[in-house]
Amino acid sequence: MEKYTVLEYQYRDAGNYKASGELLIKGELTKNVLDMLAPYLYDNEYFIPDEVGIPPLQSILWDESGEPNEDDHEWHSFQSVRKACPEDLLLPVWGTKEELILRFQNKK
Repeated sequence: MEKYTVLEYQYRDAGNYKASGELLIKGELTKNVLDMLAPYLYDNEYFIPDEVGIPPLQSILWDESGEPNEDDHEWHSFQSVRKACPEDLLLPVWGTKEELILRFQNKK
């Protein structure tokens, strides 16, 4: 049986409002993999989703105008990894563990 992992990530704007997202990753992703990605993150913590093909979350916080405001920026961070449960398998598969690693190593 194939293994899947859920990678939880977060966007926090300058006003400390938060939006969370999840990626379903094919393969077993551990905290060690996230530690390995740290050198490819800004300040060993932040990433810009568009650089690695991860859906950005900041628009979740936009008001009815659908436009960014002065608190918005591009930075996102990883929150946790966990083994996928049966309900998580309803999420679309984002990609594989290897693809995630390669995207960060070769980011734009």
